[in-house]
Amino acid sequence: MIKHDSIRAVRWQDDHLDLLDQRLLPQQQKLLSCTTAQETADAIRNMVVRGAPAIGITAAYGVVLAAIQHQKKSAEAWQAAMHAEIGTLSASRPTAVNLSWALKRMQRSMETITGDPVPALLAEAHTILEEDIVANRRMGELGAELIEEGSGVLTHCNTGSLATGGYGTALGVIRTAYAQGKICQVFADETRPWLQGARLTAWELVQDGIPVQLNTDSAAAWLMKQGKVQWVIVGADRIAANGDTANKIGTYNLAVTAKYHGVKVMVVAPTSTIDMAISSGEEIPIETRPDSELLEWNGQRIAAEGANAWNPVFDVTPIDLIDVIVTDKGMFGKSQVQKTTNGMDGGLG
Repeated sequence: MIKHDSIRAVRWQDDHLDLLDQRLLPQQQKLLSCTTAQETADAIRNMVVRGAPAIGITAAYGVVLAAIQHQKKSAEAWQAAMHAEIGTLSASRPTAVNLSWALKRMQRSMETITGDPVPALLAEAHTILEEDIVANRRMGELGAELIEEGSGVLTHCNTGSLATGGYGTALGVIRTAYAQGKICQVFADETRPWLQGARLTAWELVQDGIPVQLNTDSAAAWLMKQGKVQWVIVGADRIAANGDTANKIGTYNLAVTAKYHGVKVMVVAPTSTIDMAISSGEEIPIETRPDSELLEWNGQRIAAEGANAWNPVFDVTPIDLIDVIVTDKGMFGKSQVQKTTNGMDGGLG
């Protein structure tokens, strides 16, 4: 592995899938083994694995597990079983388009298979994983070109090796720029309520020797006011055709605040995250999770009895607040996205 790149969260082992249980980090580094598609879907739903690219990769391996589980059935029964299993995987997290993208790719592979389906499906899942890492390193190189020496950067949620096949999207840019001597300090939002910034991003950066300072989500505006941040660098779970971007709740807050303070905003995501079937962010489905994630901590009630909660997992940042979208196929600003949606260019994808 290259410098500042030591973590892998999704690994295939012989006949099963091992996932680094991100619910337990940073206190414990424990692997959860999945042997069926249902276990894989449960792991995605229950946040064992998270991050749009990692969810897609995990789901691809879930299809392989389903193929192994049902391989002794007749061809017709196998197809029916696989259709049901893919439906289960698809329903595990609705916002991340990488999930449906990976499952559609595995389905296309299924349609061309003759003989034992397992080797071919496993090869396709491996390819999805390997392509993701290559794409992340490419995005790291592209995004780092825009960062000036001595910069401070602020990131939100976790977009590193834990959220991808490896290296990361937004953290991939940060890793590359730091290795090039351009970044002097990384700031990480805590990212409530699951604290992905505190538990995961800070842990990743510490593991790879990159200096990180943690701040509460609500401190970001004051941090920018001090002139300590030149770039906000975030990932995406879905990008609409017009460039509107869905990402972890709180990203929209950062973009609005950055606009006021003259701080630039970079969104980093592979082209598999772009959904050309959705014209704008208003059409992106926003997942909500249980009230208990806000009302409780480790099973203990922390909010006043009788209080309810609103717990959207994502928000949408309009393209007007984004300076550049970095993908594995190139970088796009607002003007290029507008040309694309007006039919004057080749398209984001």
